[in-house]
Amino acid sequence: MLSLLKKEIQSFLGSLIGYIVIIVFLTIVGLVLWVFPGDLNILNGEYASLGALFNLAPWVFMFLIPAVTMRLFAEENRTGTIEQLLTKPLTDLQIITAKYLAGFVLVLFSVLPTLVYFLSLYYLGSPQGNIDQGGMWGSYLGLLFLAAGFVAIGLFSSSLSDNQVISFIIAVFLSFICFIGFDFIGSLGFLGSIDLLIIKLGINEHYTSMSRGVIDSRDALYFFSLIGLFFMLTKLKLASRNW
Repeated sequence: MLSLLKKEIQSFLGSLIGYIVIIVFLTIVGLVLWVFPGDLNILNGEYASLGALFNLAPWVFMFLIPAVTMRLFAEENRTGTIEQLLTKPLTDLQIITAKYLAGFVLVLFSVLPTLVYFLSLYYLGSPQGNIDQGGMWGSYLGLLFLAAGFVAIGLFSSSLSDNQVISFIIAVFLSFICFIGFDFIGSLGFLGSIDLLIIKLGINEHYTSMSRGVIDSRDALYFFSLIGLFFMLTKLKLASRNW
């Protein structure tokens, strides 16, 4: 499995897609947070806070993570190498895990440079260091959970087609539904007492809680369950070749 993980990471870093994703993410976030005027501009805020980053990142990830994951299985299906891969001495779960980790590692590479923003706020604060470090690290953990969920969704979407564009569109659609779709349904108010339950099924409810720096085991369990669900769906899709 480690050899497959290494191969997938090298494939990302050996092509333009990996670098494009990292550069696009950092460029969009950097411009919105530091250059463009508006409510999300950190320099216009009254407090040394990275809250704007954690508000913006999910919407950027909703498009960039599908761009990362769209090729994971779709390319294998298109070229026919999926059959060769599945005949290797690896279980379906090991193949899925290796591809999943490769996608997550690339997303992690794009998030790590944003720590420069934390250092900037740390030294720009008055007095120096006047920033809620505990809350910030909790928010980063929430962002990583969010990214992990989106990667799992993108991985499943990639297994559904041999066309990367179609896989991308499916992943964006599912990510949008899982992130904000349940909030919209719950806000309609026509389901009565289960509206709150519907909202809690969505990613946004749990991500918002964690992005405040509040680490709740229920939120972590939700994200692990979400990842597990899409792992299972991906495994079922791979197993369907034998039906």
